[in-house]
Amino acid sequence: MKNKVPQPAPVAGDMDWFVQARFGMFIHWGTYAAAARHEWVKHNEEIPDGEYEKYFRHFNPDLFCPQDWARMARDAGMKYMVITSKHHEGFCLWDTQYTDYKATNTPCGRDLLREVADAFRAEGLRVGFYYSLIDWHHPDFTIDPIHPMRNHPNAARLNEGRDMNRYREYMRNQVRELLTNFGDIDIIWFDFSYPTAEHKGLKGKGREDWHSEALLALARELQPGIIVDNRLDLPPEMADIHTPEQFQPHGWVTVDGKPVYWETCQTFSGSWGYHRDEATWKSPEQLIQMLVNTVSCGGNLLMNVGPTARGTFDDRAVRSLHAYAEWMRLHARSIYGCTQSAFEAPQDCRYTQNGNRLYLHVFAWPFRHLHLSGLAGKIEYAQLLNDASEIKVIEAPEDKPLPEWMKPGSVTLELPVIKPRVTVPVTRSLTKMSVL
Repeated sequence: MKNKVPQPAPVAGDMDWFVQARFGMFIHWGTYAAAARHEWVKHNEEIPDGEYEKYFRHFNPDLFCPQDWARMARDAGMKYMVITSKHHEGFCLWDTQYTDYKATNTPCGRDLLREVADAFRAEGLRVGFYYSLIDWHHPDFTIDPIHPMRNHPNAARLNEGRDMNRYREYMRNQVRELLTNFGDIDIIWFDFSYPTAEHKGLKGKGREDWHSEALLALARELQPGIIVDNRLDLPPEMADIHTPEQFQPHGWVTVDGKPVYWETCQTFSGSWGYHRDEATWKSPEQLIQMLVNTVSCGGNLLMNVGPTARGTFDDRAVRSLHAYAEWMRLHARSIYGCTQSAFEAPQDCRYTQNGNRLYLHVFAWPFRHLHLSGLAGKIEYAQLLNDASEIKVIEAPEDKPLPEWMKPGSVTLELPVIKPRVTVPVTRSLTKMSVL
């Protein structure tokens, strides 16, 4: 048996629904979908505003149907979504009063953010907004180490006349819009800070540049209970969730040695925005194992989709969502409301636990036997989760020599020789509550 399951300290956000949900959809969508080569294309290729403007002029997602998006998310077992209201390029998906660089001024002429929020709520999902602290389009956002114009020979001169005070006011106004005009918002993802970055004398940006404390206070005032991420460059205890990105934690995430609420954000491929030629798409096994790994360590998974410039999910993303849907249809009980277990899982397996229900996810199907340490005499009944068929529980015989295949102090599950026809099989064991 491991140490006790960690208990994060209370936070300001409403975490009850969050730890019950465990699985959400991230959506990165903007005019970069037209470039179709990563959401940081403006940075990566150092594209000036004049050249980048073509994506705005031609942005017309004629096949956009947010009801389809929401239905696919629900079918995949996701319980909430977070969408990029504005990414680093500065383009806004809603009809904001504070810039003309918005969806309603593109050929589509629609408030895309409102339609998405309404559609996901209609499917019973909670709604979160991502808001970029960075804005490569705004005339007052100063050129810094990650700005597309960072290598311009006259970068310093281009900063003359730019005023971060005016930009901060712009941000506050937009956050007020987002948290006032769209009903209940469950999460706000501010992204991101880089105070130690430096390039050719240009300095990065952090809490002083954003006035982060005031921005956080505004969010909490407008939406009490809202969950706020940890990317404002504030002390860690001021955030509700911590957000490891594009890597898989192997244990409960801690900050200064203390457990925290956490959510890992991941992609189906190597890009957040739509990337036509990206080829490192994850297999169904990797996708399911990523979700299981996350919950087995006490976290949430926010899995990203990057819609195309026509407003559809790429067929590869649809197949990935279908892989989740097929698995979650039979195994959602091992995810929702579950957390890390106090017991040590066998090799190539992961535990999740909810009360006296202990779920064992088998990544590599063994021949006949699985030995569970620390659970001798503690399992009342075991079954495969996909079809509720019984799994025989074999206890070590008393006062008799152990068979060769048994391990002292363990209980053994006798599995079918043939692996169940699911991506990751799961056994459910009902345990004696007093031992947990």
